[in-house]
Amino acid sequence: MIPNVLTIAGSDSGGGAGIQADLKTFSALGAYGLSVVTALTAQNTRGVSAVHPVPSDFVAAQLEAVFSDIRIDAVKLGMLANAGIIDTVASYLRQSHATEVVLDTVMIAKGGHSLLEPAAIQALREKLLPLATLITPNLPEAAVLLDCAPAETEDAMCEHGRALVALGARAVLMKGGHLGGAESPDWLITPTGETRFSRPRLATRHTHGTGCTLSAALAVLRPQMDGWPDTVMAARDYLQAALAAAERLQVGRGVGPVHHFHAWW
Repeated sequence: MIPNVLTIAGSDSGGGAGIQADLKTFSALGAYGLSVVTALTAQNTRGVSAVHPVPSDFVAAQLEAVFSDIRIDAVKLGMLANAGIIDTVASYLRQSHATEVVLDTVMIAKGGHSLLEPAAIQALREKLLPLATLITPNLPEAAVLLDCAPAETEDAMCEHGRALVALGARAVLMKGGHLGGAESPDWLITPTGETRFSRPRLATRHTHGTGCTLSAALAVLRPQMDGWPDTVMAARDYLQAALAAAERLQVGRGVGPVHHFHAWW
């Protein structure tokens, strides 16, 4: 059965992140993609110049249209912009009894532009963390959720992952890209165990949308695989290949996108 996977996220006019990256990832990994748009962004490979959140009632209308008609096998949450949108999304996830929900805790774009209002952090903690089957924070995002300094070591990464599980997350993939070094380590933290994943760090400027792409891959692959460790390994393999092939693309003059369709063109 071909899975139906829904992304609830913001739009990237440059095509490298947000719902555009999610839908490309869903297609590349064999799923039918659906989308609920939470915000419009004016952005390219050099940064975000403007953000226009979608009114909460129209987000609700999109959610109602999708959930009332189509079987949803997994949900990926990305940019949610504000507390009103978070409240709306949380309400529909509870009503739909969604079983696989990957939450990418999007807060700040690579260029530094805020993608989540500061007042919405508490709503994200209280209303979405308990509904997610997996959250995928990078080190600065985990620090914001925990109101502490970002982790600077892998031991601290694991401590932050355990603290997020204690806050209500059922599983946490701590992304260690901000640590630097020759490797890019991630840690999967669950109430029953911890697993380390690592790959050599690739020297490339094409890293736009990596977080979106990884979380989208996790959402697609989870219904098709047994357990989070195998799912994380497969999603990381896909992202690594997309990064390695990204130089074949000629998109923009800044931080370019990964090559989602590297296996085809």
